[in-house]
Amino acid sequence: QVQLVESGGGLVQPGGSLRLSCTASGRFSVLEMSWYRQARGKERLLVAYISTFGGTLHYDDSVKGRFTISRDNPKATVYLQMNNLKPDDTAVYYCNARDTVQYTEIWGQGTQVTVSS
Repeated sequence: QVQLVESGGGLVQPGGSLRLSCTASGRFSVLEMSWYRQARGKERLLVAYISTFGGTLHYDDSVKGRFTISRDNPKATVYLQMNNLKPDDTAVYYCNARDTVQYTEIWGQGTQVTVSS
């Protein structure tokens, strides 16, 4: 069973940057990876997606041009580089993995990102 461990959240001022990391156990190269976020009182929404070898990327319109998703398969890690952060980016960010062989879905524990002056 794949497990995901996230890190990198915190408090940052508007306009600042953070990089989230999510490291997976198990066979990473068969996992499609995504980052979701959930603001207080709102539903969980997809922020960014990357295919198994990084050939396909997808971003929510609200983060295009500011966030970059990437992956390092030998390190079994996916990253979310977040630049020019805004207060509306405040949320719990969750790493998500979809196993393309086992057809299972796994979630990380979530990491809080707070953008405030």
